[in-house]
Amino acid sequence: MRSRHDPNRWGFPPHPQPDWQPPHVPGAGPGLPGWLEERLFDQRIVMLRGQLSTEAATGIAAALLTLDSAGPDPVHLHVASPGGDLGAVLSIIDVIDALTAPVHALVTSEAGGAVLAVLAASDKRAAYRHARFKLAEPRAAGVTGTADEVAAAAGQHLRELEEAVVRLAEVTGQPRSRVEDDLSTGRTLSAAEALEYGLIDEVITPKGR
Repeated sequence: MRSRHDPNRWGFPPHPQPDWQPPHVPGAGPGLPGWLEERLFDQRIVMLRGQLSTEAATGIAAALLTLDSAGPDPVHLHVASPGGDLGAVLSIIDVIDALTAPVHALVTSEAGGAVLAVLAASDKRAAYRHARFKLAEPRAAGVTGTADEVAAAAGQHLRELEEAVVRLAEVTGQPRSRVEDDLSTGRTLSAAEALEYGLIDEVITPKGR
């Protein structure tokens, strides 16, 4: 049996796949050199970093679909994001739901707001022990236009928010009312508290502990 600290314990392929070309993921890995992005892609790792925008979500979705078509091994989604656009998050969730390969999410530093719904959509969820989680209600994006257009946009936001709340309630086992209250108050959780809450399945601890 592989050690829980074995870097390959989540099923990384034993050899790189040189024929793969990682798609550019705009905004999802700021500052990553090309060789590192390619190496991560070879190990079936997709980065979700920073505030999630629609553009970044498009790149992440493309990477997930590409890795899914390359083989059935788990895809590893590394999360370090305080939140983002709710519509962008739901577009990633739609892709995760459609994948054949399982998605294993790992929160490396933080996860908050709408991004928590991406975490909930993943097949396995883990976090490093110093990771933090912020249950915060996603804000509606700025909308301009007629009164009818603003009202329609508000209605769409409420429907999307309800979908995210239902997803979180189902995966955590928490009552929907509690999830709604925690999102409203902006509750912050440590990794250990997130494990107890049901947001994650495992806290990654240092070797020898």
